[in-house]
Amino acid sequence: MRIDLITKEYPPFIYGGAGVHVAELVRVLRSQIDVKVRCFGEVRDETDTFSYRHDAGFDTANPAVQTLATDLNMVEDIAGSDLVHSHTWYANFAGQVAGKLHGIPHLITAHSLEPLRPWKEQQLGGGYRLSSWIERTAYEDATGIIAVSAGMRNDILRAYPQIDPAKVSVVHNGIDLSAFQSASNPELVRSLGINPDARSVVFVGRITQQKGLPYLLKAAKQLPKDVQLVLCAGAPDTPQIQAEVTALVKELQDLRGNVIWVEKHLSRTELISVLSASTVFACPSIYEPLGIVNLEAMACSIPVVATATGGIPEVVAHGETGLLVPIEQVGDGSGRPLDEAKFVADFAGALNEMLENPKLAEFGAAGRRRAEQHFSWESIAEQTLGVYREAIAKFV
Repeated sequence: MRIDLITKEYPPFIYGGAGVHVAELVRVLRSQIDVKVRCFGEVRDETDTFSYRHDAGFDTANPAVQTLATDLNMVEDIAGSDLVHSHTWYANFAGQVAGKLHGIPHLITAHSLEPLRPWKEQQLGGGYRLSSWIERTAYEDATGIIAVSAGMRNDILRAYPQIDPAKVSVVHNGIDLSAFQSASNPELVRSLGINPDARSVVFVGRITQQKGLPYLLKAAKQLPKDVQLVLCAGAPDTPQIQAEVTALVKELQDLRGNVIWVEKHLSRTELISVLSASTVFACPSIYEPLGIVNLEAMACSIPVVATATGGIPEVVAHGETGLLVPIEQVGDGSGRPLDEAKFVADFAGALNEMLENPKLAEFGAAGRRRAEQHFSWESIAEQTLGVYREAIAKFV
């Protein structure tokens, strides 16, 4: 069986959960089947991995148009594959066209949905309308769709009600358990400005509306004075949200100090060291199809306090591996809380409850066990292979 896997992100150029998913899935799948990876950008020094760019004539085009031009440069090379598997809207167009041209099934893994990120229209304008159109038509036309959580599956069927529910299956994201495990490295943590001997609440994520960082910054006003707030946060979506976060961080620093903002992208070693030195991991997301960051914290035996939205409740077991914070959300697709003050207060209360819990270590150990039992990449790859076989059999 030969699978052509289409993705924008691929090592060493990864900036989000979709890229992590693809990298780990490919690593395991290649031990069992023939996988060709077709990705965007710089040339990769890896067998059966091919990089593509848009042609020079598109250098001044809208970035969404550049994406489609890059996709089209992949299509001919997909000839001979048994199935094309695309990840995110950036790659969906290549998968859709290749499926039609070569007469093969097109499978999509859904990591996020454009209709549930409406703030992107303010950022991208016509590019967002184009990405939304590409995603909708690709999903409607695909042979099959993999959702990374049951919550994500529900979102797909709600956003695109014309899709046959029978073609949407659930295969969770996974975690590299051999890499992500508790590892004390106090010197490295200190080099990032963090005191490994003090209690800390840690956030890891991009500065986007969906990650909910402003809500955490407001909730952190209620943290005990001895608790550090560690923000591993960069890659802002817009100047506006960067300015909002910067102002909130300054306000918090003036109020209580103990705010460490690490803006650079952390290496895996650095990330594991920071997680391992933390007391509680915070995930205030208002939109999260699954939340690999929560799995990474759990694999490092750190309790998680997270929003009860999207696929997060399928990862974080409330009262066992951490605490889930309820949220009532605006029905416009933005995910914003109906009552921001209540959500912020509830999040602060859950953080403080977790910080003072005498069984903190037991929560961390339970998180590690849950990651091992349900989210290994070997299990995820086996389930994905099953979806491949079913899609090919049905297509024929």
